[in-house]
Amino acid sequence: MIKTNRWNSFDDKRDQGGPLIQRASRPVLAWAMYDWANSVFSVTVISAFFPLFLKQYWSSGVEATTSTFQLGIANAAGGVIVALLSPMLGAIADQGGTRKRFLALFTALAIVMTAGLQFVTRGDWLVAILLYAMAGVGFSGATAFYDALIVDVAPKSRIHQVSALGFALGYLGGGVLFAVNVAMTLWPARFGLASAAEAVRWSFGMVAVWWALFSIPLFLFVRESPAQSPARRWAVARAGLRQLAMTLREARRWRDVMVFLVASWLYLDGVGTIARMAVDYGLAVGLGERDLIVALLMTQFIGFPAAIAFGRLGARFGARPMILLGLVAYVLAAVWSYFMRFAWEFYVLAALVGLVQGGVQLLSRSFFARIIPAAQSAEFFGFYNMVGRVATVVGPLLVGFTALATGSSRASILVIVVLFVAGGLLLLFVDEARALQVAASSDLSARTDDARVAVTSSQT
Repeated sequence: MIKTNRWNSFDDKRDQGGPLIQRASRPVLAWAMYDWANSVFSVTVISAFFPLFLKQYWSSGVEATTSTFQLGIANAAGGVIVALLSPMLGAIADQGGTRKRFLALFTALAIVMTAGLQFVTRGDWLVAILLYAMAGVGFSGATAFYDALIVDVAPKSRIHQVSALGFALGYLGGGVLFAVNVAMTLWPARFGLASAAEAVRWSFGMVAVWWALFSIPLFLFVRESPAQSPARRWAVARAGLRQLAMTLREARRWRDVMVFLVASWLYLDGVGTIARMAVDYGLAVGLGERDLIVALLMTQFIGFPAAIAFGRLGARFGARPMILLGLVAYVLAAVWSYFMRFAWEFYVLAALVGLVQGGVQLLSRSFFARIIPAAQSAEFFGFYNMVGRVATVVGPLLVGFTALATGSSRASILVIVVLFVAGGLLLLFVDEARALQVAASSDLSARTDDARVAVTSSQT
């Protein structure tokens, strides 16, 4: 029988107000600490140092539009693999109760590949792209199973707040290490380093160590729901594939879930593309690298309280209105970016993005977790991750090809506006109440089936 791990959730006796972290139980904090662990990859590697190093070190002497295209390829590479595998792996994990095992596998892949970036030499842009792509595969694959575990630590009534806690700690943890890494690049001699380039290379290794260290609490203290029924490895795989095929056949039943997946694909494509291409875009339009890095650091620390606030606002007013508010802010930021000329404008835009970026992402994750059946959370988050990986393929490639075709990096930023507008409009067609009813019915059916299996097993 499928069990809901209520002991993993908030402590109801302490849930009478006060800081969110104080009210969270140890498993909730352990789950959220994984965001603290892996967010350093998002900010230090994806948003900051990889695009900076690719343009100025690994691809030194290459035209700006060409290196932008290379970055688009780097962000897109590996995305198709994860997109194809995620739903299948998720379905298998739901059958076998092995979400944490898959999480550990993909995390290890990402950590090793990230550490490898430290040893890539000048001009070896192809090696850098390959390592970065494989690290991205590990990062995205792990994120799918990490997100799926939210149903094991949070009841639906608290899911927005728990999601917010994870994103908030992610912004804070990512910001702390990023601040150290930025200081290393600004004053390398004080850290015993020969140059800023050496500092960046050391930063990749530090990200890997940080990620490995702070992932440990999740594996120690978060207990996932047990397997639906005990079975051997290959039987579990076959059952998972059958479940995936059944879900696809019943796509009409999950209409609202599918509409949300398409909507989130569009607008999260825009969110992810801005995060991955912002530094490259700033360099292409003539801004200084120090201004860009400091602005990104500012975004991290603004994102910490903003994520907490968005979680509370989402619980009070609903996730959809707050997501739409965030998308409006993104449209304004993208349009302003087209006309941007001065560094202070990039700071303002960074602050605006910091206010809404985490909110859009965390409420999308928690909204999705609310409207899917808990018994199939890894499978459905596999679809969610598949959508995210397709987005990381399409968005950066659109920006890269637009820059090449027009000869202008500024023109490429306007492509993203279409993604925000289309995604926001489609989100309006998701019927949350209907989706909740379908999810509850599916979970009830799963529990009934498990009870029948248990009775049959006991009789035999």
